[in-house]
Amino acid sequence: MNAAVTTLPRLKYVHLCGCPRQASRLGYYAMSGCHGPQMKMDASLHLERKPDWIKVRLPNNPAFWSTKALITDLKLVTVCEEAQCPNRWECWGQGTATFMIAGEKCTRACGFCAVKTAKPDALEDDEPLRVAEATRRMNLRHVVITAVARDDLRDGGAEHFQKTIEAVRAINPGIVIEVLVPDFNDRDWALQMVMDARPHIFNHNLETVERLTPLVRSRAQYQRSLAVLKKAKAMVHGKVATKSGIMLGLGETREEILAAMDDLLSADVTVLTMGQYLRPTPRHLPVVAYIHPDQFAEYKQIALDKGFRHVASGPLVRSSYHAADFRPELDILEDAEKHVRPQAGMELQPEQLAIPQATREILQRSIAG
Repeated sequence: MNAAVTTLPRLKYVHLCGCPRQASRLGYYAMSGCHGPQMKMDASLHLERKPDWIKVRLPNNPAFWSTKALITDLKLVTVCEEAQCPNRWECWGQGTATFMIAGEKCTRACGFCAVKTAKPDALEDDEPLRVAEATRRMNLRHVVITAVARDDLRDGGAEHFQKTIEAVRAINPGIVIEVLVPDFNDRDWALQMVMDARPHIFNHNLETVERLTPLVRSRAQYQRSLAVLKKAKAMVHGKVATKSGIMLGLGETREEILAAMDDLLSADVTVLTMGQYLRPTPRHLPVVAYIHPDQFAEYKQIALDKGFRHVASGPLVRSSYHAADFRPELDILEDAEKHVRPQAGMELQPEQLAIPQATREILQRSIAG
């Protein structure tokens, strides 16, 4: 079965309180206002049996266990584990990870996501330093920093992102910094805090096509996400690589996928990821279709032909999968470093985009801001 699903399945969603919602114009039962996805459906709707091309490699590299030990030692959270990423064995085996800051409890309840929904804990002041130390110990040249949605905070966690970016840059100069952020409820001043820290790659996922967004994404809005991506780039005068991703297999049509590509290009996005949706638990959205690798390859070529600079497309592709395979243009890297390094008291060497190890005093001053 490919992505061109024309007959959309009807799914009945029920609130945790037990009260069903009226059918929406989408042909689904909406779950906005819900505290977590609960569903009742025919067993035949969900494609339980995975095809042969959905295969996950188990850990056989000592680096996997050393990475796991390091993350445990520094008391860090990774989206690799929290979101049950199918590639965590491979990535950890290569000594890479995506760090999830601001806790492991999300204020939203998206129908596809395995991260727990609950009242979040207070932010940990030393977390930025611990993430920075992890990048140093792992000798990373590319780091991805993400977070749960923190709608309980006025800035949505933006300042915590800013401090973490600054800490990583101070303790591990020359590293390429990628952030995967929530929408901050479209508060421009919060988004500006993140962009003032000058990440090299700004990632915010569209997740799905416009029609399915109210069902798939809790509180999020399709047009809002596009606006966040466009504004982030404008805030640094285009000197950042913008990236977004969508999941396939939720019942979207081919035409809707191509329309989402066009919408992202209109929002000045240059990097696109596309992967197969895999249901984390029976309480989450069903897998309506398994997309064949050949179809993913076709979508990749279409996206490249449309104008995306870099496209990762495949059944097990996720936002951060092989993130270091993409390197932003040199002018983006240099502009970010020229902007932030003098402010942090660090000497700039743009020809290498690296400087001698920052002193502890510089690091603390950078975090104190």
